[in-house]
Amino acid sequence: MSNYRVEDPTTGQILETFPTLTDQQAIQAVERAHAAYLTWRKTSLEDRAAIVRRIGQLFEERKQELAEIICTETGKSLPEALEEAEFSAAIFTYYADIAPDQLKDEPIPSQTEGSEAYIQRRPLGALLGIMPWNFPYYQVARFAAPNLMLGNTIVLKHAEICARSAQAIEQLMLDAGLPAGTYLNVFASHQQIETIIEHPHIQGVSLTGSERAGSIIAGIAGRNLKKAVLELGGSDPYIVLDTDDVKAAAATAWGYRMYNAGQACNSNKRLIVMEDIYDEFVAELVALAQAMKPGKPTEADDTTYMALSSRSAAEGLKKQLDEAVAAGATLHAGGELLDDTSAYFSPAVLTDVPVGSEVYYQELFGPVATVYRVSSDEEALALANDSQYGLGGAVFSQDRERAEKLARQLDVGMANVNTPAGEGAEIPFGGVKNSGYGRELGPYGMDEFVNKRLYFVQK
Repeated sequence: MSNYRVEDPTTGQILETFPTLTDQQAIQAVERAHAAYLTWRKTSLEDRAAIVRRIGQLFEERKQELAEIICTETGKSLPEALEEAEFSAAIFTYYADIAPDQLKDEPIPSQTEGSEAYIQRRPLGALLGIMPWNFPYYQVARFAAPNLMLGNTIVLKHAEICARSAQAIEQLMLDAGLPAGTYLNVFASHQQIETIIEHPHIQGVSLTGSERAGSIIAGIAGRNLKKAVLELGGSDPYIVLDTDDVKAAAATAWGYRMYNAGQACNSNKRLIVMEDIYDEFVAELVALAQAMKPGKPTEADDTTYMALSSRSAAEGLKKQLDEAVAAGATLHAGGELLDDTSAYFSPAVLTDVPVGSEVYYQELFGPVATVYRVSSDEEALALANDSQYGLGGAVFSQDRERAEKLARQLDVGMANVNTPAGEGAEIPFGGVKNSGYGRELGPYGMDEFVNKRLYFVQK
């Protein structure tokens, strides 16, 4: 039985199912992607850019239709779904624009008389992308756009609950003029994923997902000597050292934590607040949480919360919260399942999680604001870095120099000062430690699955 489906998280009802590939179809997909690569890599940069730019235009033109699909699939609010389609459009446009400069031969000052040396950036071949459900378009865009511009081809395995959006992306690619086989959506099983990675025509794999999934995929890729890029979990620290408006600071933190119902890898999952503003900060978070009410994707506003992606996700988060309270944490608001079938989970405020407890080190992937009290900058930094994750982090202070001093010492891939996160197609994304390795977006997004070939000429 196939796991690929559309399951409305607001009701728990399965609306549509999709067949999984046969083993033969999985192999054929790789062979088709490789055959397309042999032609795509020879396509001029100008022609590739025209198609990639057209992909971006179609994301913009079809954003309403695309947004409605992922609202149904994942419970995402309509405004956030529209924003995601628009951001995806911007990513494809960005890479079409920067590719000519990024892919120029890079001269190396040669120490050998009468010689010239260059680094040439060349494609590798067919790549496998394994994408998550929390941002069905954006995650694909940041992997596909730079690699299509490089001349690589893509086999894309999307999340099981994103089958309609996965098909919509593939159709959009074809409609933009991408040659058949250059981008292939596959409804593959877990065993078939291993078979695809093992195939000699697959040159690399990119995964965005859980720490556990990353470990498995990295192991398979390593055994087969394939390059991997992994963007895994996060438990990002969000440090508030001082503020002249606690209410506004709490509202900013809350809004960022509630984005996408708290289901973002680089969400501010640990709020670390200085003790002189802590009580007022927590009280404001509780007031904001208590004002929230459940709603449908089309009913989004600042006081409406969406369903999580699935019933199982909501039940898993509920279990984590119960374990935190059992360990000694205090639940101030929310943290309840709305009913017996949907994925609605009321936004929660949690404090006093015991440092060193099991739940202290876990990622809470949902609308839970976990707050810690600290009494010094040094304590804040130690708490922030006490995590196996290292995706992002932010430090806030009216004294920018003070905030920057702390931000520079965060053990993360993305450190931010006086903003929850730097965002944009040009801003690299990625982490360290158990949050994975490699970078997507920005110029470095074109520097992962590429043959940095030495070209040496003796005159």
